[in-house]
Amino acid sequence: MVLLALLAVVSAVYIRFGGLGTGKSADPKEFARYTVSVDELTIPTGVRIVALGEATHGNAEFQQLKLDVFKLLVERFGIRAFALEGDYGSCEAVNRYIHGGPGTPAEAAAAICFTIYRTQQMEQLIAWMRQYNEAANDGEDIRFYGFDMQQIDWNIHILTEAANNLEIDIPILLKQRENMKDEVPEKFDIGEWIESIEQVKQELLQFEGTEVAVHCADILLQNCSLGKVMSTPNVDAFRDSLMAENVQWILEREESLGRHSIFISAHNGHIKRVNDYRNGGKGMGHLLADRFGKAYYAIGTDFYRSCCNLPKNPNRTQRANHTFFSCDPLAKAAKHCGFETCWLDFAKVPDGSSLQKYLNNPINMGSLGEVNYSFLMRILPRTFRSKGTPRLLYNSMIFVPVAHPTAPNVE
Repeated sequence: MVLLALLAVVSAVYIRFGGLGTGKSADPKEFARYTVSVDELTIPTGVRIVALGEATHGNAEFQQLKLDVFKLLVERFGIRAFALEGDYGSCEAVNRYIHGGPGTPAEAAAAICFTIYRTQQMEQLIAWMRQYNEAANDGEDIRFYGFDMQQIDWNIHILTEAANNLEIDIPILLKQRENMKDEVPEKFDIGEWIESIEQVKQELLQFEGTEVAVHCADILLQNCSLGKVMSTPNVDAFRDSLMAENVQWILEREESLGRHSIFISAHNGHIKRVNDYRNGGKGMGHLLADRFGKAYYAIGTDFYRSCCNLPKNPNRTQRANHTFFSCDPLAKAAKHCGFETCWLDFAKVPDGSSLQKYLNNPINMGSLGEVNYSFLMRILPRTFRSKGTPRLLYNSMIFVPVAHPTAPNVE
């Protein structure tokens, strides 16, 4: 009986913490010596892409950091472009709203289509952008972009809208998809669909000022390419390669407007500087780091304890909050220091610091995407943790010791 009771206690501890405890901690005093508040975050000269990652999609603090960090970059570093892990067309709908378009912040956030963005924090970000633009001088306005290609409705809408405005003939299949939204016709010919998109794109290229609509056409073509590999092992790497292409397009567009750099936001897994997929291919951040070198600056995030909002069903309309521990020794040190959030610039940590062994060697870090919760996660910690060397993955990190759940609107 004693053995059974002991086994029950050990099992309960393991299920609670994802192990027999929350792991080692870096020296709190040493950690506090080199960390500062997020308000003191700085970016090196020459950076063209600032990437902010999030350890989870379901924590309010990581959502809030989008506004906190971007606002700082706008006010101190002159960045005016915000790009999100959301499809281009729906983010263009947000861009229209922050430039005085109709609607509300909640409606603009809902246009992005992903449930993870239908939050109070995203609404506050969008509302701040609109308010900023209302008072901005000409050429100083903020622009909102997306670099994903998984959703297509808004891309179709903007493409057909531009064609109608320029009196370009729209193929029947494109008209059908515009009217049917999420539905797909019973007899759907992918080849005909691609030809329809290409036809309108080539017509649009004959006119000036059609860059947005043409890029919507490119996003639709990317979506077709992604669909061809959706059931293959390399789908994640292929999606990341397309997102990297789109980030470069956004940067080039901003540079054509006289702007020198952009801000992007996505899950840690997408923005980290080193990410080799097991089945081949590199992550978005890896590709961007290869292309831009030191001009690509990655800020990772992590938690000590996360009560994370996760979906319970495939269509993600039912959600619940679940608690996880990262076993990250740096995040644990932040918890011991009593910080709510803090920023650690790896370049500021000297060689003789005891923190170096954690920065230069693989450690556990929290990692939760928009995945359906399963009890198996309680006995398989690798489903909510990743292991990596912080200095290889990021230039700096923001730690949120205790992260609270978002409350997305699923209606």
